[in-house]
Amino acid sequence: MQFIDQARITVRGGRGGDGIAAFRREKYVPAGGPSGGDGGHGGHVVLEADGNLQTLLDFKYKRLFAADDGRRGGPNKCTGSSGQDLVIKVPCGTEVRHLKSGILLGDLTQGGEQLVVAFGGRGGLGNAHYLSNRNRAPEKFTEGRDGEEWPVQLELKLLAEVGIIGLPNAGKSTLIAVLSAARPKIADYPFTTLIPNLGVVRRPSGDGTVFADIPGLIAGAAQGAGLGHDFLRHIERTRLLIHLVDAGSEDPAKDLRIVEQELEAYGHGLVDRPRLLVLNKQELVPDDLMPEVIQDLESASGGRPVMTVSAAMGRGLDTMLEAVWSSLGI
Repeated sequence: MQFIDQARITVRGGRGGDGIAAFRREKYVPAGGPSGGDGGHGGHVVLEADGNLQTLLDFKYKRLFAADDGRRGGPNKCTGSSGQDLVIKVPCGTEVRHLKSGILLGDLTQGGEQLVVAFGGRGGLGNAHYLSNRNRAPEKFTEGRDGEEWPVQLELKLLAEVGIIGLPNAGKSTLIAVLSAARPKIADYPFTTLIPNLGVVRRPSGDGTVFADIPGLIAGAAQGAGLGHDFLRHIERTRLLIHLVDAGSEDPAKDLRIVEQELEAYGHGLVDRPRLLVLNKQELVPDDLMPEVIQDLESASGGRPVMTVSAAMGRGLDTMLEAVWSSLGI
């Protein structure tokens, strides 16, 4: 299944039905008068969050979504039927914006939450509404109004409590694969991860916490370099970030600063988000050199403590998870 996290669609409410001009013609109803009914209202276009969806793939090939039109009125003051609302399912975590102005129309985060994005038009009035003492046989009626039509931008931001960030090949996919049942692609070359991966990690209480593995960041990611710019939005909702640094890198402190600079350049409060600094692949650093590497990382991070783990060998993960639960207040 393709992971699509952005889509542009057009939504159109149904047109209201026309009112009609009609008169009563029954045999035993003298001077029956006007009896034209009103038109029905057009249907609304409604977005509804669905927890079973994980992507905006449904909007890749279909771009126009229109609700049903209302029916015209009938004689004997019969109102036409209203158009049926069009309910469109979207993943939880979908932001809805007006395409041209960028105004946020709504943020659907809970399953079953709904947002009306295009209202249907009102139905027209039949001639029965225009009866008066001066005009006993009005022939005037009104047509139904068009429904609203808007271009809409959909943006999916994953709902995860913990985000795993770092440079390519820092071991993010290996970590989430070890901690959860997620099975992302893992290989020994950069940019193995092309889409965010979600995994559920069990808490001590038995409940699950969602972790997100974000594609690797590189210098300039906040300006669009590499893949990070497309997926940085997915860590905007996280409560905690795990900054993973490759211990086998030529300069781990430099790698740390690159990612920190990209978080600051991207904005949206990411640089102020609580973060755990984790040095991965500890088996690649000799024991006598490890204190020096840790000291360099602490200096580069402004004194933030450094935890060492080996995701591939399963070392230090329990200690890291205890720090995660403590930071989340679990």
